[in-house]
Amino acid sequence: MTPPSFEEASNRRQKVRAAGMDPNYWYAVSLDEKVHKGQVVEVKFWNNSVALYRDSRGALHAMEDRCAHRQIKLSKGQVVGDRLVCDYHGWEYEPSGKLAKVPHELFGHRMPQCKLKSFAVQVRYGLIWIFFGDQEKAASTPLPAAPELEQANPWACVPIEFTWKAHHSMIMDNVSDFTHEYLHRRYKPFTDAKLTSLKVDGDVVSLSYDTSVGGGKVTSLFMDKKNVGMDSIELAYEYPYQRSNTNDYIKHWCLVLPEDERTTKVFFLFYFKSFNVPFTPFKFPRQLMEPIIKAANLVHVIPLLEQDGVACMEEQAGYERHFDAPIAELSPAVNAFQALTIRKWEEFLAREDARTKPATGLIEASKLSRKPKDAPAPAAAE
Repeated sequence: MTPPSFEEASNRRQKVRAAGMDPNYWYAVSLDEKVHKGQVVEVKFWNNSVALYRDSRGALHAMEDRCAHRQIKLSKGQVVGDRLVCDYHGWEYEPSGKLAKVPHELFGHRMPQCKLKSFAVQVRYGLIWIFFGDQEKAASTPLPAAPELEQANPWACVPIEFTWKAHHSMIMDNVSDFTHEYLHRRYKPFTDAKLTSLKVDGDVVSLSYDTSVGGGKVTSLFMDKKNVGMDSIELAYEYPYQRSNTNDYIKHWCLVLPEDERTTKVFFLFYFKSFNVPFTPFKFPRQLMEPIIKAANLVHVIPLLEQDGVACMEEQAGYERHFDAPIAELSPAVNAFQALTIRKWEEFLAREDARTKPATGLIEASKLSRKPKDAPAPAAAE
């Protein structure tokens, strides 16, 4: 037996573990530095493949990852100038997705009038973002706001990227639920957490904890605990993103890219206002902070977050074995996150059903909104 699809789910946990994410948001897909001029890479969003490439001038483009001729993945092809070229027969596509050139004989036929779907793409905060949904909404849809990274004297930040074999909802549960501090007993990023508030307002779940933040033996040396309160933290699941704020001194965004039902790419933006020079009253100059963060990422932050990744991947494996076990979730925060994820997926499916409903009254699901083998209708959360 395998876990149920969204329409087959009988309780909240089963529904949230089968839910996708609304494509009508900007999703981080790669570190900007990883895609070079003349390079094309494959990006996945909920079982759909997109070819992302940087042309010879450095501009980024994204289109369906298929050649209209034989459906070969264009991400296996080459970049020539500002065009993407299929590796099989050399068909060339403009950034708009329009077929621009067929290099071989046409056998008396006219040039095929093919056009692939293209996607809005932009760079911000050291990340590449793609808008996978209705392209008319891309310009009016905001990205997560991090004004501290855009001001004249920006805070220090070095993005981190992971790929975890776990459903995106498990990751959102993990990053906002501080009852798992035992997992991090070696690094102690937070300790003695007590949930002090929880509020649901539209598409945002806000919560706060009384907790000691940054208490590790090494990290605590760099934190300005004398002048900055480090005994509480505010978090939010601001669909489809998660964020935190420690007294306007440390902030972060967690950004998920749901590749499929059990694979999620995860990006973390941790940004810091300042660092103390250990055992002195002085602070590090701004130009030294990012090198410090890069070193800290390697020896502390990445190993710490990999603990979360292993836990989420083990949870995924456990869910697939025991998806019908009774629910034993104690955290009201987790329950609120899951309810929001389910509701947003139901709302998206309802919009898609209304948009694709033909004159006969039959409902057809869009390819993006379902698993390849499923065509479920919206259902209410438990």
